[in-house]
Order: sequence, then C-alpha cells, then structure tokens
Amino acid sequence: MTKPTGSRASADRLARLLNLVPYLLARPGVEIAQAAADLGTTDRQLREDLELLWVCGLPGYGPGDLIDMAFDGDRVTITYDAGIDRPLRLTPDEALALVVALRMLAETPGLAGRDAVERALAKIEDAAGELAGAPVAVRLVGDPERLDRLRTAAQSGRAVRITYYTATRDETTERTVDPIRVLMIGGRGYLEAWCRRADAVRLFRADRIDALVELDEPAAVPPQAGRGEPRETAFQPTADLPAVTLRVGRGGRWITEYYPCDRVEVEPTGDWLVTLRVTDLAWARRFVLSLGADVTVTAPAELVAQVHACAAQALAAYAAPVAAADPVPGQETSAAAPVGTG
Repeated sequence: MTKPTGSRASADRLARLLNLVPYLLARPGVEIAQAAADLGTTDRQLREDLELLWVCGLPGYGPGDLIDMAFDGDRVTITYDAGIDRPLRLTPDEALALVVALRMLAETPGLAGRDAVERALAKIEDAAGELAGAPVAVRLVGDPERLDRLRTAAQSGRAVRITYYTATRDETTERTVDPIRVLMIGGRGYLEAWCRRADAVRLFRADRIDALVELDEPAAVPPQAGRGEPRETAFQPTADLPAVTLRVGRGGRWITEYYPCDRVEVEPTGDWLVTLRVTDLAWARRFVLSLGADVTVTAPAELVAQVHACAAQALAAYAAPVAAADPVPGQETSAAAPVGTG
C-alpha cells in the first residue's frame, strides 16, 4: 500500500485526530494497542497523534485551554477535552460563509461528488435557519454549458476545433487542440490543451471560445506535454517566453506583486530594475504605455522602439491646436462681460 504524502497525509491525520477525542472520551483507560487497532493505525502513529493532540485546544493555548490526558502504563484517558465534546455552534457570519462557499462549489461545472456537496449544503442551510434565506446569489463567471462540453471532450479523448479570441493580440483564430483537462482558476473556466497551431500546451479561457466542434479523431497529446499538477494561476512564465526589463519608479512597484518576475534589483537611484516574462511584445507594449511615467523599458530593443513610436504618435495627436467649436446661438459671451459677471 502506498503511503499518503503531502496534503493527503495531513487530511488523513486531521480525520484521525477528530475521531480520536470522542473515541477516548467513550473509553477511559483504553489500551493504546486496542485503540490503534480500532482506529486502523499503528501504535507508533497513535502515540504521535496523542503527542500532537496534547498541544491542541482553545485560543489562549494556556495550560487550562489545552486538551489534557493521563497515562497509566499503556492506557490513556482524556482528563480535559477543551470543549471538543460539545456540538459546534456557528456564528451568523460563519454559517453564511459556509453556505456561500458550498453554493459556489455546487455551481462548479462537472464537479465530482456533487451529491455530497448538496447534502452538506442542505444540512448547513437547515442548521443556519433563516440565515440560509439571505439574499445571496452565487454564479460562476462563464458559460456552464460550454464548460460541460469542454469537460466531456476532455474525458472522451477526442480532438476539438475551436474558434478562439486572443485578447492580447485582438484577433480571432481557428485551431485544432487536444484537450488535457478543464480547470477553474480565479472563478473562471479554462481548457488546458495541446495546441497544434502553437505546437505547445496552451490555456484557453472558456468564455473566449466562440465556437466548439468535437472531431471524430482521437486527441493526440504528445508525451512531452505531460500532465503535471493543475495550475494555480492562468499565466505561468517559462524560459521560452520573451523577457522584458523595466525600470520602475515608486508608483509602479505594485506590478511586482501582481505579475511573476524573474528578477528585481534595486538601483542606487531607488528605482527598481524588474525583469519578467510576457506572452508577446504586443501585450507588453500596451501594458507599459498604460503605466505612464512610472515605468521605462530598457530591454529588449524591439519593445523600446515600439513604445517610443506609440508615444510619439500620441504626442503628435496633441501637436495641432483643436479649432474652437462654433458658439451655440444665444450663448455668445462678450469680451467686455465675462461669464459670471453682472
């Protein structure tokens, strides 16, 4: 049997600890070997769990707040349970937060175990009473029907032809992709797939897929594409993407908190020299222009030239004076009588 690791192991241990206290309360003086057998674990693991349980308790975490136990040889008895034997009482805010979270989870397209979520939601709503009727509507961004179609295509192992709008280049293209999986990132649905046009794995936002046709041919995801851990962010910089270096003033430092950066260096002047990866230089040009005087491009030279040209065009638009509009009849003003004087 494979030993669980990471978050799975932590979840298993939490479940054991939650079961351990009521078990010991119902069986004072139980032998550790008997308890381990009943709980489906080993003596060693149970002793480690008891050591952890000993430092758990109520906020304050002083001697009178922590769970306490008494040992008599190989027998253990809970002498203070820190209130864990009492039923959980949710505050109104806690109950409403749980209701909203479960409703959002239930709305996730293609969710596995939806019945369990709905049963849990029904129990929380029943316990919450009138709070369950609070005017809170939960709706995920995107088209649930389209997400279901994408998920079905990914599960069926067929290639898909999509018409996709690329916002960074403001263009619509048709491409054949081999679906890998459907992801929910930041409340939006994405199709992760091998794009035959780009010859690489790409992430397609579901609400930007204008048309979708499932093909008869099977999906052919190359072995090098792999199937790693699900993404936590929509954009993941890689070494093959263009690198952009910016000199950032105080007012633009926030970009280092919102965009993944390869390097941030502090210059003697106090400015930051920031290097980050971008999907393409067209997006980088618009991004830099939107930041105004707080950011200056230092590399690559191609982007420096593009930003310079766009800035020059913008300045030229203001070079010629705008002709004054003809006055509206009845609203003429006299030079001798400025507006607002009697």
